Amino acid sequence: MKAPYELRSHGRFDYSAITQRPDYTWPQGRRLAVYVALNLEQFSFGDGLGASLAPPQPQPDVLNHAWREWGNRVGAWRLLELFDELRLPVAALVNTALLDHCPTLVQACVERGYEIVGHGHTNAQRQGEMDEDEEARLLRYCRERLAAAAGIAPAGWLSPWISESARTPDLLVEAGYRYTLNWCHDDQPVAMHTRGGQPLWSIPYPQELNDIPAMMARLMTGCDFADMIVDQFDEMLRQCERQPLVMGIALHPYIVGQPHRLLHLRRALRHVAAHAPERTWWTTPGQVFAAVSGASSGTRLA
Repeated sequence: MKAPYELRSHGRFDYSAITQRPDYTWPQGRRLAVYVALNLEQFSFGDGLGASLAPPQPQPDVLNHAWREWGNRVGAWRLLELFDELRLPVAALVNTALLDHCPTLVQACVERGYEIVGHGHTNAQRQGEMDEDEEARLLRYCRERLAAAAGIAPAGWLSPWISESARTPDLLVEAGYRYTLNWCHDDQPVAMHTRGGQPLWSIPYPQELNDIPAMMARLMTGCDFADMIVDQFDEMLRQCERQPLVMGIALHPYIVGQPHRLLHLRRALRHVAAHAPERTWWTTPGQVFAAVSGASSGTRLA
């Protein structure tokens, strides 16, 4: 019997309590998968969306645009140095506009062997405002351009501003993507239903352990954010004794790359890298997808 006040549902997955699922382990018997998501973004000058350091001004908003540009010119390179120092695998979430604006930054990520994840063309636009044809073209365009730049077509996608239409999961599968980072509803990967029958895997992506909501919305300090990373890791190490888990750390160079914040991020990542290596799997979201699906984490070009 249908409930008289039944709520609208997305229909992508059913409810599942994490304490009532089959157990499994990550490669080498590890229990906690940890990955760094480095968001590399480009913004239109004089229009469109963008995170703000100060209250938005009439366009052209030079103050906020230049602050974001600092991330690509300085902050990203400081973060790459830190990841080199700690020898961390990294997922670079790339706006394809960077291939026109600063291709050397994308190439530096490719040369380091980072996983390249689709992240729209620019974070000045919301994907969810597009009609179906325009959204499908965007997904194909980004995948083709990133494949040409990296030699491997991206398996994963994060929408700019995590903006989706009701059709986005279907269109992602139809464009060749195999997993999404848009949904933050679980600490384990979840296979989502699509209209064609092929699953789209949801890989956990953090909205709490993410420098934009933490620092720009909640006005937390770099020290606070570093403490969040350490606390999240220490507690999830306890929880992963019962279930294998995924912990992501989302970073934006124009925010956490600032020296006064980078100093604290260094402390936090050193803590995570040094503790419980027998239980921690440093990885990328594509490798998590491959582990749960049995598929390749990317499509290598012929």
